[in-house]
Order: sequence, then C-alpha cells, then structure tokens
Amino acid sequence: MEHDREFDIVVWGATGFTGRLAAEKLAARVGSSGDLRWAIGGRNQAKLESVRSSLGIAAADIPIITGDSHDTASMDALAARTRVVCSTVGPYAMYGSELVGACARAGTHYCDLSGEAHWIREMMDAHQAGAAETGARIVHACGMDSIPSDVGVYFLQQRARQLHGKPCSRVRMRVIEMAGGFSGGTAASLLHGTEAGRKDLSIMRAMTEPYYLAPEGHRQGPDEPESMRSTKVEYDQDLQAWTKPFFMGPMNTKIVRRTNAVLGYPYGEDFRYDEARVVGDGVGGRIKAKAEALGYVGFLAAVGFPPTRRLLKKYVLPGSGEGPDQETRESGRWKIVLIGKMDDGTTVRALVGGEGDPATDSTSRMLVESALCLAQDAEKIPVGGGSWTPAAALGDLLLDRLTTYAGMSFELGPTLGSSARS
Repeated sequence: MEHDREFDIVVWGATGFTGRLAAEKLAARVGSSGDLRWAIGGRNQAKLESVRSSLGIAAADIPIITGDSHDTASMDALAARTRVVCSTVGPYAMYGSELVGACARAGTHYCDLSGEAHWIREMMDAHQAGAAETGARIVHACGMDSIPSDVGVYFLQQRARQLHGKPCSRVRMRVIEMAGGFSGGTAASLLHGTEAGRKDLSIMRAMTEPYYLAPEGHRQGPDEPESMRSTKVEYDQDLQAWTKPFFMGPMNTKIVRRTNAVLGYPYGEDFRYDEARVVGDGVGGRIKAKAEALGYVGFLAAVGFPPTRRLLKKYVLPGSGEGPDQETRESGRWKIVLIGKMDDGTTVRALVGGEGDPATDSTSRMLVESALCLAQDAEKIPVGGGSWTPAAALGDLLLDRLTTYAGMSFELGPTLGSSARS
C-alpha cells in the first residue's frame, strides 16, 4: 500500500442517501483536524458540491472526485489516488464491479454495504488472487448486512473461549428489536436482485446455498439450505417466544460462515448458525408471526411480478436519493441476541444493539468505522490482501471502534424472556 497517496479515504457514491450520511458521519468524526485526507466522489459534480456544502464549514474544502462507475480507466484513476475506497453505490451488481477490480489491481483497500450475495461471490472469484498479490483488503457487507451478525458472533465466540476454553458449536441470532425505515438504494438493490433473479435462476438459487460465500473446497457443512421465501415459524424455548424468518438472514449467515472458514475454523468445522426475528409469545404471537411471514413472502411475490413491481416503485418504495426523515433516523434502534450452545449444553449469550435507524443511520456509522479501520489501523490488521468479511479482516480493531464511535454495544448477558416483542 502506498502511504503517499493523495487521499486516505474516498467516499464513493456520496450523492446517494446513505452516501450523504456516510460523508456526514465521516466529517463529524474527523472534524477540521486535518489528520485524515479524504474526498467525496460520484458521477455528478453539481450534486457533489451540494453534498459538500451541507457538511459544514469544517468540510468546505473537501476535494471532489468525479468518475464513471462503468469505465475501467476512470475507476483505475480513482483507486490509484486513495488508500481506501468506501463505496455506497448500490445496487453493487449494477455500479460496483469495475471499482472492486480497480482497487484489487491498485492495492487499495475497499469496503461497502453490499448484501448482494451473488455479486459478492463474483467479486471474490474474480479478484481474490489479485488482491492477495497487491495487498488490497476487500471487505464487503460492512453495514447491517452483516456487521451485527458477523462481529456479534466473533464477540460471543471470543467470550466463550475466555469463559469455557472452547467455542460454541451452535449459535442462534434472534432479532428482538428493529425500528426504522430504509433508503432508495436499499429498495433499488431489492428490485434489481429480484429482476436479475428472474432472468438468471442461479442468482435465486445462490441464496439457498448456506456455504455459498465460503472459499472453494469449504462449501460443505452441517447447516441446511435457506430460503428468502420461507414462511416457517418456530417457538424459541430460550426466549419463550415465537419467531419468524428474518429477511436479512440468508445473507448474514453466509458472511458468518465465511468468517469461520477463512480464519481456519475457530468456531469449529461442525459450527451451525441461523437467524430469525422474535415476534411474541402465546397463541397471539404464533398467529402474528405466521401472518408477518406470509406478508413478507407476498411482498416478494409482488416485487417479482412486473405490474405490481411498477406500482410499488411508483407509490410505495423510496426512490433514488430518498430515505427516512431525520426524526425516524434519530429515533430508530435495533437489538439482537446471540445464543451460543456447546455440545455439553453450556450456554453463552450476548446482546448486541445500536442507536439510530438500522438501515441508514446506524449502517452508515458502521461503514465509516470500517473505512477508518482500514485507513488508520492498516499496520495492525492481522490479515493481508484478499476478499474478507468484517470480522475476519478487522476483528477486535473494528469491535473497539463500533463501541466507541458508532453507538453500538456488545455485552454478555441474559436473553429476553416471554416479554420479547418485534
């Protein structure tokens, strides 16, 4: 990695809703100290200037970079100017591929918010070897997809080893609170993924393969296939509540399993992991869980059918550059519980939570801390170049940053009982 590059971090896609938030969070973190050389980038100069003007006096002189995400030479020029690229240009399958390749070739570290498993696998297959050679650390899924799950399991397993001398052979993640909205970029990624899946069935099949993102030769294990369209509800004995499928689960679980594989199976080769969302107890909880699960599958069906998809785009889903208002972002919150069990029945529990709307405010904080970790802690990161997960690449360094600066908490403690609600 070149230490005399023009910038330490470039926030790419800064005119999008989450991109603007990431630029705001980064500006607030570094202030006017001048210790971090950073820039914002995207396609449109005028929009970028508007973003810069909204960042305040301390960021008045932040440089602007324009470029074309589909042009290899443009992305090569961008990657050569900075030590880290922080990308918010979803859908990444449409706008992100050339940039990842450019970073891998230039030895430039990279992080993004992608929850697009098929695209992530494509990038890993195409650029793992090149990134390993140049030293570029490519880290996908640095937002709600999938830091709470990935770093949460990493935290729990570390504590399990400290307390009991071994990891948990099975971990269950349960969402116990999640309140907020979502951005136009998230909606666009969902719509693009659904449309692409209709044209290429392998994209939809990829979401069912539990070890799809594991390295070649490590794509077998004890976990069963998953489905985005499952309506299965289950009663969680530990939480004494009914659960429904968690829509981010099929993505998050793949990241957690990849972490285990690329780190040499610190969680064990028989490690099992799954995710769900807590709804409530009793008969009412079961009925509500089933109704919500059916509702989500119905929504996916509507997204997949062109006439209803057009209606959703026009009247329901946020458009490009749109997202929840400030009140929603600031009042949002989320909390998950991780329940780890060992073969002898020993249980270790961890609670992970965050402040702010999970899909926009909290996720932008996670991305910014990931980028700062890649830039400021580069010499401390224990792995070299290649395609990594957040926990595998950044581990304790990121964990410390998330708790200190991103409004997140990681703690051992009891789970919620029958009072748990979604």
